[in-house]
Amino acid sequence: MMLCRVRLLHRRGQSYLVKKRWKKTSPWGNISETSPSVEFEVGDSTMTVSTGKLARFADGCAVSKIGNTSVMVTAVSKKNATSSNFVPLTVDYRQKAAAAGRIPTNHLRREIGQSDTEILTSRMIDRSIRPLFPKGYFYETQVMCNLLAVDGVNDPDVLCINAASAALLLSDIPWNGPVGAVRVGLVDEELVINPSRHQLKNSKLNMIVAGARKSHIVMIEASADNILQSDFLKAIRSGLKETQAIIQQLEKLAKKYGKDKRIPDKLFVPREEVVDEVRRLTEEQYREVYTDETHDKISRDQAASKVRDEFLLTVQEKFPEEESFLVHEAFNIVAKEVFRNVILEEDRRCDGRGLKDLRDINCEVDLFQPLHGSSLFQRGQTQCLCTVTFDSIDSAFKGNPVAELMGGVREKNFMLHYEFPPYATNETGRLAGGNRRELGHGALAEKALIPVIPTNFPFTIRLTSEVLESNGSSSMASACGGSLALMDAGVPISAPVAGVAVGLVTQTNPDDPYAITDYKLLTDILGIEDYLGDMDFKMAGTKKGVTALQTDLKLPVPMKIIAEAVQQAHVGKNDILNIMATALRKPREKRKENGPVVEKLEVPMAKRSRFVGMGGYNIKKLRSDTGVTISPIDETHFSVFAPTPAAMEEAKEVIDDLLKEEREPQLEFGAIYTATIVEVREIGVMVSLYPSMQPALLHNSQLDQRKISHPSALNLEVGQQITVKFFGRDPVSGKMRLSRKALMAPAATVIKNLTGQTGDNS
Repeated sequence: MMLCRVRLLHRRGQSYLVKKRWKKTSPWGNISETSPSVEFEVGDSTMTVSTGKLARFADGCAVSKIGNTSVMVTAVSKKNATSSNFVPLTVDYRQKAAAAGRIPTNHLRREIGQSDTEILTSRMIDRSIRPLFPKGYFYETQVMCNLLAVDGVNDPDVLCINAASAALLLSDIPWNGPVGAVRVGLVDEELVINPSRHQLKNSKLNMIVAGARKSHIVMIEASADNILQSDFLKAIRSGLKETQAIIQQLEKLAKKYGKDKRIPDKLFVPREEVVDEVRRLTEEQYREVYTDETHDKISRDQAASKVRDEFLLTVQEKFPEEESFLVHEAFNIVAKEVFRNVILEEDRRCDGRGLKDLRDINCEVDLFQPLHGSSLFQRGQTQCLCTVTFDSIDSAFKGNPVAELMGGVREKNFMLHYEFPPYATNETGRLAGGNRRELGHGALAEKALIPVIPTNFPFTIRLTSEVLESNGSSSMASACGGSLALMDAGVPISAPVAGVAVGLVTQTNPDDPYAITDYKLLTDILGIEDYLGDMDFKMAGTKKGVTALQTDLKLPVPMKIIAEAVQQAHVGKNDILNIMATALRKPREKRKENGPVVEKLEVPMAKRSRFVGMGGYNIKKLRSDTGVTISPIDETHFSVFAPTPAAMEEAKEVIDDLLKEEREPQLEFGAIYTATIVEVREIGVMVSLYPSMQPALLHNSQLDQRKISHPSALNLEVGQQITVKFFGRDPVSGKMRLSRKALMAPAATVIKNLTGQTGDNS
């Protein structure tokens, strides 16, 4: 039933009608007042998840709130399948300046593009929900996270994971959730669930844990201040426990208000008889490929492709009704099955290593003399070239106030930039730079190194990691190579850092994805072990503890396996640190001779304006002439940065000239001086007797015998030199008394002007 109400409104003397229509009843109840929601305690805060009021055309929508921070997440999935051979899931997290009560600071005054924080948050949400989509669900799905309000106390990223989970769970989209997520901090040696922004600043740990049913984990993202392994595991367990309470509440909401899950027209999984035929034809050939230790990355891939090409036509002729894509997928299933069975049944890896063995590692430092610091880290067929560049503190990354309110960084003097050119995997392509994958890998390596960087280092540090070859775990190779490059550059890091990736191969019950019947953990995984395995568990740290962790899981994993992975990664990390020590054990005592230098300069307040110059002219000119950057520290101190020692010496000469003491000449009463006009004013001209003296005013009344109202009457101009007579200083103001008129008048008139008496005594 539809009701209609008519109101008569008046505006600027005109009348118009406004019709309001609404449903008398709604499946959500009275949507104008309340909406279905659940409220529960998470740590010391209360989280609310509601639905049914906003974005009702979406397949699913949920609003999550903590404090005064709120996010809305929508989920929409197409009914028609795509041609892709993977889950076409897109997650977009967007921040809105209006949510923080601000206006964007760019020239358009509106949101443009995506910031690094938005991209990294989108990747984190994606990794939390992707493992729970059904196998073969190739229907384009989009999850959009909209920041509604932010209070500057509670971060929105954890809310987005929970709201995304709720939106998918409430929708009719096939999904095996829910998941729950919390942030875990370590403040004053105490674990804090969902710490506030203020608490997080004083926390040694910033960990986000996303858990699924039965206390399984689907995602962990963490940065830590070199905390002990035992504390790290305790934090994971504590966070996982809290996620189970969130999952229970979301299931209650979905049970009452969720939609029935749609049945897809088709799940793109090949028929069992097709897979059986491919297995019969190729199982032995695939086993030969994956047990041949002489293969490298490229030759192994070529050999596997050759097996498929040899039998592809045979299978297609036997099953002409099967789609070409599904036939190819059957070959992929068998290849994956054989690869995993060799590991599970024989504890044997395709390159001949044991399950916990590292690849061969080679480290070099100081590759190129002009560089401030450099290293080459080679682990198997993964190779990273890392370089360090120093610059002035003015070169530090500076965020904007809006981004800082929503979880961004205000300023940082250490940056790690990760580059992955196409030739690293024997491919061609465009050097786009800054894509989501590169940004994520660089951010992880940066997290790993930040805790060991000194906070009072006088330079901004840019560390670049360029992947020259890639066969697995290039982000952790960047952390290892970056640590060596920093030490080569003489950065006094507190301890060397290394990282390693641990993989997982499981055997599961087809009827219950949460039931893992067998598994093997693999230290230092190859690219193929990542692709055909179930986990990419990347952990970095020092010999003492953990600095960063990131998991990429393809199925929910119990805490038992995660704990074993942490221990196995810890052992591998320490072994790598021992190898790195053979190249460089600790930071160099001195930075390189051609490296930059920085000094502190004290400038008295009385000389500050002369040193800086009008509008900073002197500092700008010094930078353009010598490349030296001068930055103010406080009212009397400056930081002087020079790219080379030679540039510093050149700048010092200029600075000495600007600050050298010049004695002000003593002027003689009644003496005549040549002055230079430096400014023309209405009441007179400003003249300078000596360069080291402050200009003085020569009033109109003392310019000429005649009475004039403006200096232009005498054609006086800036730069012109005139002769003046000095009559001492005013006893009150201390200003000089000068006269040009005195030199032009007869002597008797001068005496009269100065003494008040005439020169005639008769």
